Amino acid sequence: MKKTGKAAPKTQAATKTARKRAPAKSVTEAVPPKTDAAPLDLAALRERIDGIDRHIQALIGERAQFANQVGKAKGKLAAAVDYYRPEREAQVLRRVVDRNDGPLNDEVLVRLFREIMSACLAQQEPLKIGYLGPEGTHSQQAVYKHFGHSIHGLPLASIEEVFQEVEAGHADFGVVPVENSTQGTIQSTLDMFLTSKLKICGEVELRVHQHLLSRNDQIEGIERVYSHPQSFAQCKAWLRQYLPKAEKIPVSSNAEAARRARASDDAAAIAGISAANVYGLKSVAGPIEDRPDNTTRFLVIGRELFPPSGNDRTSLLIFIKDQPGALYHVLAPFAKHGLSMNRIESRPGHTGLWQYAFFIDIGGHVHEEAMRRALDELADYAQEVKVLGSYPVAIA
Repeated sequence: MKKTGKAAPKTQAATKTARKRAPAKSVTEAVPPKTDAAPLDLAALRERIDGIDRHIQALIGERAQFANQVGKAKGKLAAAVDYYRPEREAQVLRRVVDRNDGPLNDEVLVRLFREIMSACLAQQEPLKIGYLGPEGTHSQQAVYKHFGHSIHGLPLASIEEVFQEVEAGHADFGVVPVENSTQGTIQSTLDMFLTSKLKICGEVELRVHQHLLSRNDQIEGIERVYSHPQSFAQCKAWLRQYLPKAEKIPVSSNAEAARRARASDDAAAIAGISAANVYGLKSVAGPIEDRPDNTTRFLVIGRELFPPSGNDRTSLLIFIKDQPGALYHVLAPFAKHGLSMNRIESRPGHTGLWQYAFFIDIGGHVHEEAMRRALDELADYAQEVKVLGSYPVAIA
């Protein structure tokens, strides 16, 4: 469903092409240019790179000083979470993407700037981030992609425990998987929102590559494979072809699978390559996922809503009244006000037999006028409307 009444937004590539650029000043200006036209030799090239490195380091230090001043300008706040503004970070990273003309790709530059912002924020105090553990899971990778490495990670035993630790204030934010491009929705995450008061503060899209990990570097000696059920499903064609007789043993996480596989030469785990590094295993084969575009979407959960970033998504939980055309009438206001629906999912509502709740993702922010008007018009057909969160759309 596309927005109506407005011109379609330009693609990122079109925006870059259409943008009129002033000549950019290169950081190499900090280093005296070579006057002759002859190619630089290796020593001269390294000297230029060293000069650029000094300049970059000085600029990062200057940025950190200004970040400190921003913290002081906000006054005395209670904790690191009070300094964190996801909408501001999203705006900064989008500008990084808009300015990028190569040779590094958008994902690399976003990762570099994310780490700089993470380190600057940690000057106040590192954020505490809960995730589905143990160490080495894809959830941990999603944490680092969204928050950078200058945080304090809290590996937890279950998705439910991630919600509990954030609700109790023991973690500032949590990161939980919500859907996979191959296997669909993670129902246990959606079900937590039926009763939780937490808000969605962000989203992370992580390209998931699965590897067969083992102490033994020969696939022929593997008799059993441990993994999370989702990962088994993502690799079922590969397993059918290369390990049809091996026993498949589901466990709570891929990191737990790697932990078990390291105990025996005839065992293996399906997990990410980071788990191999953590648990001392070899990658026997990989990537082995059946689809090369295999991607998992994660949600960042916290205790409050944040202001608009300019490119946001709103997640709603709607309990509809049992009457003809109710779902149609619930969706109609969004189309009327030019809001695009990205996703809809139904789950038992836990409010009565055969009563269902609908999880709906809509383009836009709840503080924007079009969204407010659409939500106001739901009252006649919706038994209850719960705003789960308005948050920046995932970047690179």
